[in-house]
Amino acid sequence: MKLNDAVWGGVLVLLAAAVVVHVQAFGTIPGQKYGPAIFPGLAACGLAICGALLIYQGLAARSAHGEAARWITFAPWTRSPRHLFAFALTIGVNVFYIYCVDWLGFIPTSVLYLAVLFAAFGVSWKWNLPIALVLTLAIHTAFYKLLRVPLPWGLLKNHIW
Repeated sequence: MKLNDAVWGGVLVLLAAAVVVHVQAFGTIPGQKYGPAIFPGLAACGLAICGALLIYQGLAARSAHGEAARWITFAPWTRSPRHLFAFALTIGVNVFYIYCVDWLGFIPTSVLYLAVLFAAFGVSWKWNLPIALVLTLAIHTAFYKLLRVPLPWGLLKNHIW
């Protein structure tokens, strides 16, 4: 899906406005001319300028090409049921991970996550679960042991190693 530049420009201008409104609540530092809101405010101004330029460019392209320049253009894959299913499944497993990782724990959630994606994308069942398990354990080791990122244990809480 491709959105016209004017649409993205509008999104950037709205984001910039939200940042400007939000940084107004930042406190001040006594004795300082500039507070903690200066850099986010400057970034918001830059976003607003870029957004305005994108709006101008998108509207100019639309007027130059007439109706041929649509606001939204869908890519060919959006008409393929297989690709739409894969897209929805990718979003679905991420939602599953967000809601279930604390209860199930990282290892079971990740194994299910990868196994479902592997099955959907055509990995044979002979390799599906072994690869999902090995990758999960490798990721767990890298994050939990090497980087010391606390990952939830969930159902395996009594079996922490």
